[in-house]
Amino acid sequence: MILADLHTHTKYSHGGNTPAEMYAAAVNKNLAYMGFSEHSPRPAGFDYSHEYREQLTRHLPDYVREVCALRDAGGPCRVLFGMEMDWLEGQEDFTRASCASFDFDYLLGSVHFIGNWGFDDGAEPWKAFSQEECEKNYQAYFEAWERMINSGLFNIAAHPDLIKIFSVEQFHIWLAKPESAALVRRGLNALLHAGMSMEISSAGIRKACREIYPAPPIMVMAASMGLPISFASDAHATEDVGYGFARLASYARAFGFSEYTIFDRGRKIILPL
Repeated sequence: MILADLHTHTKYSHGGNTPAEMYAAAVNKNLAYMGFSEHSPRPAGFDYSHEYREQLTRHLPDYVREVCALRDAGGPCRVLFGMEMDWLEGQEDFTRASCASFDFDYLLGSVHFIGNWGFDDGAEPWKAFSQEECEKNYQAYFEAWERMINSGLFNIAAHPDLIKIFSVEQFHIWLAKPESAALVRRGLNALLHAGMSMEISSAGIRKACREIYPAPPIMVMAASMGLPISFASDAHATEDVGYGFARLASYARAFGFSEYTIFDRGRKIILPL
């Protein structure tokens, strides 16, 4: 049974609810741990078409204050204070400073940008890509993903194959190639040696790819390596907190996983699945 959701967002970025409302949803779902992992502000030049940087920057103190107040108040569901950090090429100093800006319980590391392009910003560019062009993007993504892991800044690698979001069929063609699998495995090996866990996320079920993150071939690799895992909904609204967790539990067990990891003040805690 999954009792911890370690990837959620609030109205202070592009979510729909306050931290208190998200916490109440976690209590209603009988979760034992609620991880808040709001986006970290990005520097200019790494932009989305519907950019929320200004709002997030302005309200970051509100997010920190409200989440920490929930954590300090106690209650039936333990609050974990985190943040989702974007890995941005050429911006490691900026990211390192962001990671050290507060006393986080844990940090998610994510790749949403290839160069300066937010590849998950919309489906339109992907519709025009050939298989070869898609594969160049998959290659670039997993190379960046490995660099993110090797930075040593994060506890959890979020939505490991997010890059498939708008091209899932093409992605599986690429992933089936030995050299592609070797690249992914290299990243997973780096993750293992970094002491991180791999996120298994129900967000993909709600996205265009209609598939859990990560895909089954990656789950097979992770299981064969004994990789630690964590669970997440990537909720942006109360109704998505703990979304699809029964399905995620069955999915993980099917590959032989019997436990999962949370991070509390940086300390790794193992829970039975």
